[in-house]
Order: sequence, then C-alpha cells, then structure tokens
Amino acid sequence: MTDATTTVEGFQEAPPRVSEWRRFWRVFLQRRIVIFGLVILFLLVFSAIFADVLAPHDAFRGNLADSLLTPNSTYWLGTDLQGRDTLSRLIFGTRTALMVGFVTVGIAASIGFTLGLIAGYFGGIPSMIIMRIMDALMGFPMLILAMLLAAILGGGIQNVIIALSIATLPGYARVMNGLTLSIRENDYIMAERSMGARNLRIMLSHIVPNALPPMIVLVTLQLGGLIMAEAALSFLGIGIKPPGAAWGAMVNDGYKYLTMNPVLSFAPGIAIMLVVFAFNMVGDGLRDALDPRLRGIL
Repeated sequence: MTDATTTVEGFQEAPPRVSEWRRFWRVFLQRRIVIFGLVILFLLVFSAIFADVLAPHDAFRGNLADSLLTPNSTYWLGTDLQGRDTLSRLIFGTRTALMVGFVTVGIAASIGFTLGLIAGYFGGIPSMIIMRIMDALMGFPMLILAMLLAAILGGGIQNVIIALSIATLPGYARVMNGLTLSIRENDYIMAERSMGARNLRIMLSHIVPNALPPMIVLVTLQLGGLIMAEAALSFLGIGIKPPGAAWGAMVNDGYKYLTMNPVLSFAPGIAIMLVVFAFNMVGDGLRDALDPRLRGIL
C-alpha cells in the first residue's frame, strides 16, 4: 500500500506538459530588446504599405526654389538639392528597402534551400557539382560579388534583387547541406527507408521540418544584411536608379552637405541602422525560441 501511494505521489509531482507555442512566445518575448525590434519592424512595414498616405509631400518631384532647406515647419527633415522633401523620400525608401530585402531572401533562400537539400540527401555527384559551384561563388565576398553582378546587369530594383540573390545563395545552400547531412543519419530516417518510404516523402516529411527552424533564424538575420547591402550599392551609384527613393542614395546625396544640412545624411543613415538592429534582435529572439537545446532552460 505504501509503495503504491509513493508511486502515485511521484506521478503527481511530474511537471505539466507545456504547449510548444506558449513556450515559444514566452521565450521569444521575454527580452525587451526583442519587443523593441518588433515595434520598429511593425512601424517600418506600416510605413512601407501606407507610404502614399503618410508622405507629406511628393517624394519624386521637387521645387528648386526650396533646394537644401534645413528642417522647418513645412519640411520636417528639410529638402535635398532638387528641393524634394527628405521625410517623404525616407518613407518611400522604407518600401524600397523592405521590398529588396524580402524578395531577395525569398528567392535566395528558396533556391539555396532546395539545392542544399538535394546535395545533402543524395550526396555523390549531385553534391559534388552543387557544392563546388557554391564554393566558387563563396570565393568572392558577398558585397563584392553583388557589386560585380549589379554593374554587369545595370541599376534598377530588379537587377539589384537578382545580384543580391546570387551573391547570398551559397550561404543558404551550405547551411541546408550541413543540416541535411546531420538529419539523414538519424534512426527514424533509417526506419523510414526500411519501410520503403520514397526519397521525396522522407525529405518533405522529416528533413525539411527539422531543418526549418535554423533556416528561419538565418533568413531573419540575413534580412538586415541584405538591406545594408542594397544601401551600399545605392550609395555607390549602381543600385536603385533616380528618381527612386533609396536610403543609400540619400546618404550619398547628403554627405556633400554635412556642414550645411547634416540631416540629409543622418536621417537615412539612422533608418538603415534601426532596420539592421531590429532584424538582428528579432533573429536572436527567434534563435533562442526555436533552439531545442534551450528547452527547459529558458
């Protein structure tokens, strides 16, 4: 009787099962810096969607009579050399930055994810061909390769997206290849094979779900770097073409007038800094929340 009571009490002391979604949100939102990053990203996305409504003036047409005005009640952040409102161009630049970042990540991650999965799962000749191509691309620094491709293809948002997608593709492929090589050796994969499961089923049902959390973190962290890379290309004059609004081009246009009107460069520079900071903080939060090794610790 005593042994049965002890056994029952032991079972009663077991901690209740915690929902994975509740644990995810608890860990993800436990740091205030992550919440701050989410707020910044929400404001940026809101500004990009409603740029036409939020911009107080025309962002693409200026008045030479208002050239290089300092901040005032009419133009809150002043005007550039062509008399265009800096605040309006800053708001429309949000749309350009986020479009380039998300579209580039979508293209590069999708292709890199697929190539890395094929190379890691099948190995042999497919792996050798795919990974040697990726190694060749990684022989160039990402920004240098993007500059080379953008210079060859020409400016414009479409060509910038293509250039950045090719330049960032190897990173996704190599990470996915490494994850696939690790996951495919687990016992449950061998069990699936012994039961006659097809390769496509194993890849989609087991390898992809297990590799998805690290890839989500990588994508989130890459977004900030891609926005900075797009700003660098625009700063060098091989990115977004005028009169399109791009933060890098705005920094380039304004640094000549740092002593007269420093806001022209500081405003887009701070915007770039905040976006990169926000994506990095959110990426760190996702890493903590999705890492299975931290379950029961955080």
